[in-house]
Amino acid sequence: MSKLIKYRQLWQLIQALFREIIREPGVLFWGILFPILMSLGLGIAFTKKSDVVRKVAVITSPAGGNTYDSPSALLSFLDNNCEKSTPGGKDSYKWKLYLRNEKLGNSVFYFYEMGWDEAMMQLKRGTVNVLIAEKNNVPEYHFDPGNSDAQLTYIKLNSVIGKGNVVPAEGAQNVIPLTIKGTRYIDFLVPGLITMGVMMSSMWGISYGLIEKRSKKLLRRFVATPMKKSHFLFAQVSVRMIMNFIESLVLVVFSMIVFRMVIQGDISALILMFIAGNFAFAGIAVFASSHTSNTEVGNGLINAVVFPMMILSGIFFSYHNFPDWSINIIKLLPLTIMTDGIRGIFNEGAGFREVTVPIVILFGTGALFFAAGLKIFKWH
Repeated sequence: MSKLIKYRQLWQLIQALFREIIREPGVLFWGILFPILMSLGLGIAFTKKSDVVRKVAVITSPAGGNTYDSPSALLSFLDNNCEKSTPGGKDSYKWKLYLRNEKLGNSVFYFYEMGWDEAMMQLKRGTVNVLIAEKNNVPEYHFDPGNSDAQLTYIKLNSVIGKGNVVPAEGAQNVIPLTIKGTRYIDFLVPGLITMGVMMSSMWGISYGLIEKRSKKLLRRFVATPMKKSHFLFAQVSVRMIMNFIESLVLVVFSMIVFRMVIQGDISALILMFIAGNFAFAGIAVFASSHTSNTEVGNGLINAVVFPMMILSGIFFSYHNFPDWSINIIKLLPLTIMTDGIRGIFNEGAGFREVTVPIVILFGTGALFFAAGLKIFKWH
């Protein structure tokens, strides 16, 4: 009577499959080395910097129907208690306040002197999260009450500027909630979710779909047909664009109904920006999937594209929170370009003039990667 489990046979099968995996260099890199490199990079970015940096706008020239005193008391406090930036230096902040706390961690506040209109623009972009003005020699704090980070900034600053008289933001007289369309966190978040959805759908829908078909020997069957590679790939891109449009439209309509979001800019510019972003990521997806037939390697390639941009490109929080030296690099990422453009149309009233350059860059990126992917594309 044969045994239910033949241990020797099972062990040989395990050995054979294991050897098959480790003989693929791409599997070892993307499955073992790449996560280590990512953890090293993110660990340095988020743990080496022990100080929490917060950026605040000080209103010196009110507008938009607001009437404030000349912020003499506030400016006096900042001049006497903060470190001033070096004249002619590269930093654009005017005052720097350093609060030490061994138990809860240190906080660094950068204060930027600007007018109301400029401050609102920076608030919409996530560069600053709190605006401070002065009325009757009392500082007033303007921020989105739904932003927990802004509330924490208020509590810490008010404990210093208000001489220890800390009042919860819900009942404080010197807190002016900002509920203007475009200044809320949800207004910042939804455009980022739209662009992230385009990236994820394109990379996984196109790239992984092609790699899986190649690994299952399905693509090699097309070699015998008169179909061109370009037609096949354009069909893949077109279907994915249509799906992305439907998914994004549902999210936009939902946000308008539930959160009362408003598209403040040119809708035709928004549509063209959306198409440009789709084409850019479709081109990158075709290039990433043009050669490999190993799904493990494909997973690594896709994650190598989407994971860094998902963290760095300002989807869930402003990329201005990263070190200054990295911001100019982050701005060059396709997801950052698309997100900034769509967010500008949604919240800042941008039109064709403001998004022409991002649209051209995205179309150029898509064309470059699509052409390269078409050149090296293989059916099997």
